[in-house]
Amino acid sequence: MTDAEWAVVRSLLPVPGRLRGRGGQPEANCHRAILDVVRYLVDNGIKWRAMPANFPPWDRVYAFFRRWRDHALVKEFHDRLRSRIRESEGRDTEPTAGVIDSP
Repeated sequence: MTDAEWAVVRSLLPVPGRLRGRGGQPEANCHRAILDVVRYLVDNGIKWRAMPANFPPWDRVYAFFRRWRDHALVKEFHDRLRSRIRESEGRDTEPTAGVIDSP
């Protein structure tokens, strides 16, 4: 993930509980590294356990992903990024029509 991409994405991620005064241990892996792994998995279509050794442990990455998914943060993350892209292209943030092509 480039620095420019991270600058856009960083504000969309949830703030860890300990930084909001809820206590708990500091997270061992930064969110940027977790996102890099998830992007790598999606791009290459590999299994969680088949991640390269230079990434954080697969079970920690999966725990983050599962928590974000279960709290609908993955969908929110996608929707917010889509809205930003549409705004930058001068379009409405939400699509007004859809096209379904059938044979």
